[in-house]
Amino acid sequence: NVNSIKVRLPQVLEWLKSSNTDILFLQETKSMDENFPHAEFNAAGYEAHCLGQKSSNGVAVISRSPFDSLRRGMPLLDEKDQADDQARYIEISYKGFIMGGLYMPNGNPVMADDGSQHPKLTYKLQWMERLYQHGVRLNQKETPVLFCGDFNIIPAADDCWDIDHWRGDALHHPLTLAEFRRFANLGYCDIYRAHHPNTTAYSFWDYQGGAWQKDHGIRIDHIMTNPEATDLVDKVWIDKTPRGNERASDHTPIVCTLNI
Repeated sequence: NVNSIKVRLPQVLEWLKSSNTDILFLQETKSMDENFPHAEFNAAGYEAHCLGQKSSNGVAVISRSPFDSLRRGMPLLDEKDQADDQARYIEISYKGFIMGGLYMPNGNPVMADDGSQHPKLTYKLQWMERLYQHGVRLNQKETPVLFCGDFNIIPAADDCWDIDHWRGDALHHPLTLAEFRRFANLGYCDIYRAHHPNTTAYSFWDYQGGAWQKDHGIRIDHIMTNPEATDLVDKVWIDKTPRGNERASDHTPIVCTLNI
């Protein structure tokens, strides 16, 4: 999650160069498609594809090599489902893999003034249902599938500096966690936690209150793999270095290497 590609472009290009990354999924690009820096990525040896939206949301995929197909936007649940006007999902097929980059809704506030469920939490849960159904469809292909990006979900207490601070928040709300477990029960594995079961690590540190300096972070950026893809994951780690750079995003990359 770059929190504006216009602001973070130099850092993203430098990280691509230093990390030797083949495919990079970006979230919260905050850029219309016509303003996305395609030329700069092309000059660095990559092709860029995006689904943009003015001033908010926005996703993109940056690839060193051509891929087989591209999807912009999450498929609808059925013929009655209304198209989502928020730019939150992009998907490619590459060397037998299906890879989806997502920016899940935050979901806050969870409660409206009248005490009912707030529309923002409702939207998050509806979006998670779309992701669930799409995960079902992709699993039927019996091919490796990987979803990655900013899930805006703190799965467990070990993924937060102080879980009491987040109880009731949409990122750790019982309804959110129930949907996340339901998705995982399809066979989609939180691959970082699978490889590092006893490690405390974060992918986001707020700009407020000296969170980075105090290491008051949360792990909300995830890579989820179905069984066919899980078997092909070699290594997975969180690269904290970019978060300490000048004018950094409040997120830092999660990375995996695949045996393909």
